[in-house]
Amino acid sequence: MDFREKKILLTGGRGFLGSFVTEELLKNSVTQDNLRIVGRESDLRKFGNCEEAVAGQDVVIHLAAHVGGIGLNRERPGELFYDNLIMGVQLMEAARLSGVQKFVAVGTICAYPKFTPIPFREDDLWLGYPEETNAPYGLAKKMLLVQAQAYRAQYGMNAIYLLPVNLYGPRDNFRPASSHVIPALIKKIAEAKNFGMPYVEVWGTGTPTREFLYVEDAAKGIVLATERYDRPEPVNIGAGMEISIRNLAELIGKIIGYNGEIRFDPSKPDGQPRRSIDVSRAEEKFGFRAATGFEEGLKKTIDWYLSEK
Repeated sequence: MDFREKKILLTGGRGFLGSFVTEELLKNSVTQDNLRIVGRESDLRKFGNCEEAVAGQDVVIHLAAHVGGIGLNRERPGELFYDNLIMGVQLMEAARLSGVQKFVAVGTICAYPKFTPIPFREDDLWLGYPEETNAPYGLAKKMLLVQAQAYRAQYGMNAIYLLPVNLYGPRDNFRPASSHVIPALIKKIAEAKNFGMPYVEVWGTGTPTREFLYVEDAAKGIVLATERYDRPEPVNIGAGMEISIRNLAELIGKIIGYNGEIRFDPSKPDGQPRRSIDVSRAEEKFGFRAATGFEEGLKKTIDWYLSEK
């Protein structure tokens, strides 16, 4: 797909990931005049707003989401299910009715079953129920895959579905009530160093593993898929790495220069036991491979946080 003549709608374009996707699109021949960004000012839970957003657009990249860490998922599972499901379903239907040429649905690693074999392969998405603490969110986003495949089958709609792993990087959400694990740990450990605290406490046992993708790489993967991918099968977007929460916390402490103790609270939930994905389909189908090393990306993220705070 040649972006030069296309009108592109980007939902969630002022958010963490969206701001980087915006920059990546502008690097790839998209003009400011042809890029429409919809943020929190438009409630996509209302169908009329979805119709207005997609009118006259050629491509829709749907990033808008109600999202947060384990704490938020435990406190507001109903909101996370309803908001994410209704936004995505209505936006894709409005896009179909409007004659949009391509719809890019960006899902979540939380859609995978709790005990998926490592590495997660796209064909394993339906092997079981997601991890309980984030199942409502994960299943809501997973339904966009079902919708995309159904619309392709019935209407011939070019709708694709991407599965990014946990993201991190500058401009992330560092609010304790809703942040994910990397920004939460950076904030907690940086404050512990600043105030001379002898230890920091981290939720869970520290044994679960996660895969992380630097946000600039994620943006490049999404734009490449938008340009080059046109198939019903979902595609993982990741870095092909895996690190335990314990090792992650220790690495962040090392980069920040914190010499205190890192304690784990096993009374708090761990979440999914392991997360690491097979990234071969993205490289094979549209040439995406993550370029940023994990420690390099962490240093950039920490430097940004320290300079901003």
